[in-house]
Amino acid sequence: IARTSWQCADPGLQYHTTINDWHTCPAGGEIRASNPCSEYMFLDDTACNLASINLAALYDKNTKTFDVEGYLHAIGIWTTILEISVVMAQFPSPSIAELSYQYRTLGLGYANLGTLLMIMGLAYDSEEGRAVAAALSALLSGEAYAQSARMAAELGPFLRYSENAEHMLRVIRNHRRAANNAGGAEYEGLRTIPHGIDPARCPAYLLEAAKASWDRALELGKAHGYRNAQVTAIAPTGTIGLLMDCDTTGVEPDFALVKFKKLAGGGYFKIINQSVPPALAALGYTPAQIEVIVAYATGRKTLSGAPGINPETLKAKGFTQEAVTAAEDAVKTSLNLEGVFNPWILGKDFVEKTLRIPESTWSLPGFSLLKHIGYTAQEINDAELYACGTMGLEGAPGLKKEHYPVFDTATPSGKNGSRSISWTAHIGMMAAVQPFISGAISKTINMPNASNYEDVKGAYLLAWKSCLKAVALYRDGSKLSQPLSTFAPGVDPLADTINKVERSLESPSTAIQERRKASIRGIRKPLPNRRKGYTQKAKIGGHSIFIRTGEYEDGSLGEIFFDMYKEGAAFRSLLNSFAIAVSLGLQYGVPLEEYVDAFTFSRFEPNGVVQGHDYVKMSTSVIDYIFRDLAISYLKRSDLGQIKPDDLLTTGTRNDTEQKRRAQDEKPAAGIKPQNPAPAGSAGNTRETSGALADTARNAAAGKSASGQKTAPMGYDNTPTGRPVSAIQAAAAESAPQPQPQVQVMEEPKAEQSEIMKIIQARIKGYEGDPCSSCGSFTLVRNGTCMKCDTCGSTTGCS
Repeated sequence: IARTSWQCADPGLQYHTTINDWHTCPAGGEIRASNPCSEYMFLDDTACNLASINLAALYDKNTKTFDVEGYLHAIGIWTTILEISVVMAQFPSPSIAELSYQYRTLGLGYANLGTLLMIMGLAYDSEEGRAVAAALSALLSGEAYAQSARMAAELGPFLRYSENAEHMLRVIRNHRRAANNAGGAEYEGLRTIPHGIDPARCPAYLLEAAKASWDRALELGKAHGYRNAQVTAIAPTGTIGLLMDCDTTGVEPDFALVKFKKLAGGGYFKIINQSVPPALAALGYTPAQIEVIVAYATGRKTLSGAPGINPETLKAKGFTQEAVTAAEDAVKTSLNLEGVFNPWILGKDFVEKTLRIPESTWSLPGFSLLKHIGYTAQEINDAELYACGTMGLEGAPGLKKEHYPVFDTATPSGKNGSRSISWTAHIGMMAAVQPFISGAISKTINMPNASNYEDVKGAYLLAWKSCLKAVALYRDGSKLSQPLSTFAPGVDPLADTINKVERSLESPSTAIQERRKASIRGIRKPLPNRRKGYTQKAKIGGHSIFIRTGEYEDGSLGEIFFDMYKEGAAFRSLLNSFAIAVSLGLQYGVPLEEYVDAFTFSRFEPNGVVQGHDYVKMSTSVIDYIFRDLAISYLKRSDLGQIKPDDLLTTGTRNDTEQKRRAQDEKPAAGIKPQNPAPAGSAGNTRETSGALADTARNAAAGKSASGQKTAPMGYDNTPTGRPVSAIQAAAAESAPQPQPQVQVMEEPKAEQSEIMKIIQARIKGYEGDPCSSCGSFTLVRNGTCMKCDTCGSTTGCS
């Protein structure tokens, strides 16, 4: 088991004896398994609903105290809400519904523990940090059981309580003993002794509140029983943690100190974790010192004042003001200067004509534009630290080394990062929390790549001795996709390889950035009085919906209309108002990409099966369907449709299409491109495919293969999109001379390069490098034993 876990991080272990020693209902049978994330451990064919409390929101940074009364109030309310949800929930089978009703198990937990400890100025790997975590966990379950007993006084205990009463009270007494840090001999029926709350390390007010909560839980339970067989579990909190604006999830520490936030208007910006400045303040740093330390991590996001490389020295080397401005815009979100000074940011014309660097030179792998024009490696490094930052705090000016542990993360953070939380500290935190949780903890034990399988065996043994119920390990590099462990050149081969590939490939966001630059913000661009567009009819869950679009002369989307005739007046009016708001945004320059990112995967009724659309066959809501259709039609986002365009072609047509694409890659496309080509939206999600199908049909009728055609069929031009043109235009195109292109068109990155770049950028930002199965974004982070997406909030397991 240890060797396999070392190789691929699977399987995890569950400790059967420990799990059943804390089993509140053994009369119903043994606990034999858990959910995939391992936080819910109870009888087969049972289920529970989850909820979590944001711990950091209850901490007062001014008084430096935790709001115990507010915490107890929240626990009471959410225990009641989860109890109500038992009768409102829908279960996948009758047996699960019946047993869940009989035992009424709940899954209340918390999130943002790592953030709370940081803003308190406590290291995750410290006795004080573990004592605070233990006290808060004791408060959580103690008050939840007390509230469960209060409900039992009014409604009666759960149906199977009487046969399990003695067992459950024994478990409650053992929880209470752990809160009082009792000796091993005092526990009842335990084969492994848990860690209690260390009274010497825990703030007195938290310790006393924790003890009092278990006193109430036991006394009320003796008198009335309990309404619920279990009350707490520490889930990964991926989705709800995102909604609660948590930096950390469950009991996890943070994975990075600098994160990338998505802007509503497009793009990203770098910010320091919201917990870092208050943590520095709690440690006694002045506002001026905090500003310097934060700038060390995030960079100053400007080249003005940078040593060596700044607007003045760039202009001295031939940079125009336009090129300097482009570099200044790009440096705000870039990880390094090589991502700023390249032809895709500065422009190919500028690089080749002004700087006189031919494509044969700048396209070479490993080419550095800054080095080419005379900057030294030291100058580049100094300017990069000034403008882009280190993405971590190690080595920050003024930060004391004794405070480094407070800012340690799960893996080394930043370019100069070498510190990380040890795997023993992960187990230690779980050992502090587990004695007070009804279920278990979903958490990953991070191990460095250099760990051997004996270390894995040692971790499994330590977890068992620490009275954990389950443990999952992840050794850095044990899976094909993984977080980037360090940015230090020469230290991590993976980091060095990624940095080299990054410099040689085009950024996949360049095309989007160019489209955004073309939009003039703040000035409305009116639509022509007579305009093109399309009408799409479909049914979603039996409800008919019509989408109508209006386009500019260049084919870009300018307005949308929705109609749902069978809906009520209020819903239709709201939908029409939404369409007007989106249309106004489009006309004022908001990129369609942003609307697509914002509204796809929104979930409400009507939803389900889509009828009448070639590509979209399922949607989570009307709004989700609308923006899937628009994305496919105007952005060529075939990934948002369940059916791909090639799926509608025959095998022969598909092969011919691939041959044409390869031929077009090898030589310029023949034919005339119309001055006003039909819009991408008009070609849309049906016309390009329809053109290919019609082409195939005509070839078959003429006894020819599609690949044997030298010219496009009548009604379609010879551009790669195959857009429809009139017969007059087609005739004119054949007789007209070939015009010389006046504008140099930027080449889109090849699909393979674009995919690699997405993975590279994701890993550099601290993500896993895998696409989200829900939204396709490369923003998955490890979350307990699962992963969560920072873009849409979906998880690969529990929330």
